[in-house]
Amino acid sequence: MRFKPVAGKEDQAGGVVWRAKDADNYYIALANALEDNVTIYHTIQGRRVSFKNVEHPVKSGAWHTLRFEFQGNRFTVIFDGAKVIEATDDSFADAGKVGVWTKADSVTLFDDFSYGGN
Repeated sequence: MRFKPVAGKEDQAGGVVWRAKDADNYYIALANALEDNVTIYHTIQGRRVSFKNVEHPVKSGAWHTLRFEFQGNRFTVIFDGAKVIEATDDSFADAGKVGVWTKADSVTLFDDFSYGGN
């Protein structure tokens, strides 16, 4: 997907949700322009916890690409064409819903969202 962080005083973030079971249980890959980082979270019973984070420039007001790949419990996050995170987690093994995600007061534009196998 493509996203453009536009505004926000607390956060300027855009992310992808996958393996979502419901509003309280899912994974997120998120890039934040105010914090200049990319992070993978799992949200379990409504509690969001980061399990892998890397410092990486995320420019506000610019379009970026965010892609995640997964197989079993192994995840790869690709930001602007560069592999930035590789991680494993066993919180959610089954298929679920996918979507886009923001946090706090982020004003974020999204485009070109797609999902599917290779």
